[in-house]
Amino acid sequence: MDTTTIRTFIALAQIKNFTKTAQQLFVAQSTVTNRIRDLESELGKSLFARTHKQIELTPAGIKFLEYAQRFIILENSALQELHLSPDYSQQIRIGTTNTIYDSHLQKRLCRFLKTNPTTALQITISHTQKMLQDLQDGLLDMVFSFSPLYKDGYSCHVYRSDSMVLVVAADNIEYAGGIYKDDLQKIKYLFCNFALQGVGLFIQDLFPHHHRFPFEIDNSTKLSQYIIAGLGYTFLPRSVIEDDLLQGKVRAIPLLDFAPPKVNSYYITREPSIIPEKLEHYLIE
Repeated sequence: MDTTTIRTFIALAQIKNFTKTAQQLFVAQSTVTNRIRDLESELGKSLFARTHKQIELTPAGIKFLEYAQRFIILENSALQELHLSPDYSQQIRIGTTNTIYDSHLQKRLCRFLKTNPTTALQITISHTQKMLQDLQDGLLDMVFSFSPLYKDGYSCHVYRSDSMVLVVAADNIEYAGGIYKDDLQKIKYLFCNFALQGVGLFIQDLFPHHHRFPFEIDNSTKLSQYIIAGLGYTFLPRSVIEDDLLQGKVRAIPLLDFAPPKVNSYYITREPSIIPEKLEHYLIE
């Protein structure tokens, strides 16, 4: 089983057409057919269900696709490590969610790179479950996420403990004295489906079941611009909205008879850790 065959399998799984896959790979269609046939023979499993119009992955193909993709990522990571420029003493691979990157890491990474030019950094912004799997597969050295990993061979610590703030455009004077829980159903609430422990469920439970929100987005760092534009209200982690609060672009509304849970983020490494002390100091301070 070679990487060329695996890459062909991944391409066919995505395109689901032998002719178009061959065109993308710049090979004959028979080459794609032969590679897939040889791979299925080696595995002893059919990876594709074929019809006269299209192909689909079989259950075995779906399962193998996950391993094939991770194999290619691991191969690329190994090659990068082996061919690391002599100008760099070490490469550190960091995985982070978008929210943690924008709120905490970006400025700290800039400061570190300015004063430590011989350490190469590879930053991956992704979803928590994939990053935790990549950490365990050796594809990442350090992960910042909203989910912990308590497992032998890994170190997991709370990175930040953040409060949730109900915010609105600064020139909106409604509820200046505060808001009660029952009043939330009266406001134009812009919803973010937080993947932040129980916070997302807590916010959903503040509204009736199947409540229709006028606007929904799955990235909390992209929501503040809609609030500044005066389009409604929303809960955001204080770290996400802190700069806008200080600059007077938005204001926080006091909560009178309820309080959202805290949001904990975590930094996770393998043990023993290979993270340079200087880098850890910049990121964790």
